[in-house]
Amino acid sequence: MGIALIWSIITILVRWIFSKRRGAISYDSSDQTALYIRMLGACVIFKQLFSNVRVRSQVGFEPERRGSHPYLGVDFRTLHSRAESAGSIPARRIRRLFSFQRHLLSSRLLRGAPHLNPLHILDEDYCGQAKCMLEKVGSWNFDIFLFDRLTNGNSLVFLTFHLLSQYGLIELFQLDMVKVRRFLVLVQEDYHNQNPYHNAVHAADVTQAMHCYLREPKLAQSLTSFDILLGLLAAATHDLDHPGVNQPFLIKTNHYLAALYRNTSVLENHHWRSAVGLLRETELFSHLPAEDSLSIERQLGSLILATDISRQNEYLSRFRTHLDENDLNLGNASHRHFVLQMALKCADICNPCRPWELSKQWSEKVTEEFFHQGDIEKKLKLEISPLCDSEANTIASVQIGFMTYVVEPLFAEWARFSDTRLSQTMLGHLGLNKASWSTMEPEASGSSEDGESDPARSSEEPSSRALTQGSPES
Repeated sequence: MGIALIWSIITILVRWIFSKRRGAISYDSSDQTALYIRMLGACVIFKQLFSNVRVRSQVGFEPERRGSHPYLGVDFRTLHSRAESAGSIPARRIRRLFSFQRHLLSSRLLRGAPHLNPLHILDEDYCGQAKCMLEKVGSWNFDIFLFDRLTNGNSLVFLTFHLLSQYGLIELFQLDMVKVRRFLVLVQEDYHNQNPYHNAVHAADVTQAMHCYLREPKLAQSLTSFDILLGLLAAATHDLDHPGVNQPFLIKTNHYLAALYRNTSVLENHHWRSAVGLLRETELFSHLPAEDSLSIERQLGSLILATDISRQNEYLSRFRTHLDENDLNLGNASHRHFVLQMALKCADICNPCRPWELSKQWSEKVTEEFFHQGDIEKKLKLEISPLCDSEANTIASVQIGFMTYVVEPLFAEWARFSDTRLSQTMLGHLGLNKASWSTMEPEASGSSEDGESDPARSSEEPSSRALTQGSPES
């Protein structure tokens, strides 16, 4: 009876909330601005009433809209989820306990209060190791996977909060630390951690890479604190609420997001609007003049929209032209913003430029996500998206093509702009990683000799070949 009563109350509350607030994305065909509202009220109520029931909004996936979806079998919330064995439940409870203890510790530190009751030694040891890692957060060899384990899956919150503090942005912009932390927690929760690649760890990795670029001499000497704040926020939110499928898939299945954004930068627009929704919900910048808050939202959108891989050639050509004519003036606000866009684009697809041990893991994760989408497309009898057919592609072939046509051209131009030790290190790793994947794809050379088509050497437009790889567009 107790369980039945609980679920009855939950059902009543959900129905009441949907009758009062639409939640997630409010989409009216006449409202192209797409007002974003989260069901925070329900989350708070449920968490207070039932400590063992976790309810959160699924931004972008409202039950009321599922009825018009032609592919009802596709639930993007569980697209990449796996069945958990019964033995994993105790481990999950232990992880939640550790997470709660870390929340208490961080809350006390934020308030400046000493923790009278010592936490478990193991938990303190993990926090200590994470703190030591943050002392080297500017290292290109930073292991985000290890850091995520040490923070019990909270790498995005801990890393971004640390960077905001390290740059003095919380003090400078007079941000409320409680609001900052709440914003970051909501951002992290709105990433789908069941996605092999497009999840909160990827966002944390991109944020760490962005930090490395912000410290490069040309940028460090010219960027304002406002630029740095925008860069870090854009990196942390650039893939917010990514469903684990690409834009062509959303278009083919007539998803309402594709209709909302008219098949143009669908995911990037969604990431941006989701971020704006959280900024407004947490009132992070409510103390600033309205025009400043709106400016932050607009420029945040400009940065996130730049990560659309289908516009790769457009941005790269413009960047190359600036470098050829040597007319980039970082004293000019618009030029600084363009450089920030290029820095975020580099950070978003920098995985092939990491050391092999890290790069290989990212390659396996992104390909797993691609192939899973391909399996869903096969099941639905849809045309399989490029690079998503596990029978026609391998991890090695996908990565070689991606490095050749997307990563190398971008990072070669970035090295022209910022010819530093970091740029040379990234290019060095890129060359070594590409060679490593080539040794795993011996048939590539043989097929070329026989005159057969090689996906990594196709004369087809490079940007279209790599459309679904390594960016929010994927």
